[in-house]
Amino acid sequence: MNKLRTALATVAAAALGLAALATAPAQAAAQPAFLAASQMPSSTPWTATQVFTGVPENGGVLCAPYKIPAQNTRYREFSTELDTNGVQVTTVARTEADAVKLVDTLRGALAGCGPLLERQNPGLQAVSASHGKLAVEEGAWVYSLDTADPEIGISDIHLFSVGRDGRTVTLVRWGQMGDLEDAPLTAFRTTTKTAVNKLH
Repeated sequence: MNKLRTALATVAAAALGLAALATAPAQAAAQPAFLAASQMPSSTPWTATQVFTGVPENGGVLCAPYKIPAQNTRYREFSTELDTNGVQVTTVARTEADAVKLVDTLRGALAGCGPLLERQNPGLQAVSASHGKLAVEEGAWVYSLDTADPEIGISDIHLFSVGRDGRTVTLVRWGQMGDLEDAPLTAFRTTTKTAVNKLH
């Protein structure tokens, strides 16, 4: 299960890997801003790493056919004293059309993640769900991934969102042990809006 959690923790980063972004030029303008630790949803205080260049370590392929290229990509990881963690990954596409394609690819990957995990992990129960579009900049979409391993008796819930402002795409993940009913879905929507508004 630990291996699965590690994979789930990087599904967002893995899903972002598109060949169209591999040769994207560096932004001349200021870099997109990231969420602060206090802007992640939780009753327990979060801590945040610095913003790193590239993609999260061990960002293996899961629910998407490519890995994210390091070029024009940055990320920040979040954690609490509890079994709760998160990450924000932001990529600047070469053109706005490429950014639109990236968002579409991410949405498809997140929506179909549950069935894919069940095929890859016999015995695992995984359900993906869409929680609608948010009215912020060019739009943001929220998804959940609820997994349970009956043999081990452990369940995990992850919330994902992907949003866009012009050529910049950001993906936020929040995860902890538990079920969807335990997840702060309303607060995560607020976090998503903040993340997209902070991009530029």
